[in-house]
Amino acid sequence: MMAHLRLLGRSLLLLLWLSASLLLAGALKLLQVLSRRPAEHLRQRLSRLCLSWLVRCLPMRVQVHGQLPGQTALWLSNHVSWCDIPLLGALQPLTFLSKAEVRAWPLAGWLAAQAGTLFIQRGAGDSNDIGAQIGQQLQEDRALLLFPEGTTTDGQSLRTFHGRLLSGVIEQQRAVQPVAIRYWRDGAVDLQAALRRLLSAPAAEVEIHLLPLLLPLPEENRNQLARRAQHCVSDCLERLRAPNAGPQASALTS
Repeated sequence: MMAHLRLLGRSLLLLLWLSASLLLAGALKLLQVLSRRPAEHLRQRLSRLCLSWLVRCLPMRVQVHGQLPGQTALWLSNHVSWCDIPLLGALQPLTFLSKAEVRAWPLAGWLAAQAGTLFIQRGAGDSNDIGAQIGQQLQEDRALLLFPEGTTTDGQSLRTFHGRLLSGVIEQQRAVQPVAIRYWRDGAVDLQAALRRLLSAPAAEVEIHLLPLLLPLPEENRNQLARRAQHCVSDCLERLRAPNAGPQASALTS
C-alpha cells in the first residue's frame, strides 16, 4: 500500500513539474522570437532552475563532495541513470549533450531542445562539428556536461571515456571537471535507478563527487585527456563505500 501511495504522490509532483517546465520553456521560446536574438545564458539559468525543481520531486538524499569549478569547464561524468542530468544540472548552469534519438521523444525531446541541448548523431561522423560547437560554447563562457562513456552502465564499472568530442577543450585550453556519481540503496550500489522504482520505493542515497579540475597538458591529445579524466573518476568510484558502511564511509566527505 505504501509503495502505491508513494507512486501516486510522486507522479503528481512530476506532472506539476512538467507543466511548469513546459510553460517556462514556452515563455523563453516566445521571448527569443520577439527579441530575435539568442539568450543562451538565460536559457542555461532557466534550465538549472527547472532541474532544481525536478530534483526536489525525486525521492533522493543527495550528498555533494568537492567544490564547484570557479571557471568555465567541460564536465565529464560517469553515466548511470537519466537522473544524472537533473542532479548535475541543478548544481550549475550547464549545456547538455545527448544522443540524437532523444530529440524525437514526446515532450522530453522538445524540452531538451529548448534547454539548448546539443544532439549527437551516432556514427554520422559529426564529431568535428559537435566538437566545434563545444569549443564555441566554452569560448562564450558556457559550461557543458558530457557523458564520455556514450551510454549508461549499472554503476559498478566504468566504460572507456571517448575523447572524440574533447578537441574544443584543447583548442580553447579550458578545464575539464571530472565527476563521479553513485546511487546507493539498502547499503549497496543501486543497479536499477529506473523511474517507476524511484517513484514507488523509499528514498535512495546519491553521492556526487566533484573532483579536481584537469587542464590540458602540453602536447596532450584529446584521447589522452579523456583517459586522465577516466582514471580520476574510476579511482574515486573504487574507493567509495556505502553509507553507514564503517569508518571508510566518511573518508571522502568534504
